[in-house]
Amino acid sequence: MIIITHELFLRTEEGEKTIGISVHKPVAAGPSWSCRYEIDWPEGKQDRKAVGFDALQALVLALQMIGADIYTSAYHREGRLRAYEKERGYGFPVPSSLRDMLVGADAVAF
Repeated sequence: MIIITHELFLRTEEGEKTIGISVHKPVAAGPSWSCRYEIDWPEGKQDRKAVGFDALQALVLALQMIGADIYTSAYHREGRLRAYEKERGYGFPVPSSLRDMLVGADAVAF
């Protein structure tokens, strides 16, 4: 069950392409919990999951993994990716080791 969707926009030679992001409801996985997410990159859909001790930790880790995927992407490095019309940033947290990469509203939150 999808609980969160978000869109990014990629500048291409043909115009802007929408990159959809979906986060699924955390589910119990034995003694731990997992939270699946998908990013629909132009080269193909990335389907991954985060695992935590409980549902909240799995969700937070999934959101941080999405942020890490976005901020370490070639599209971000090339400056071709955006989430908002007038604000920089993408709306996802990142692990502490990547916080120096944050831009716009994402950087202000930390």
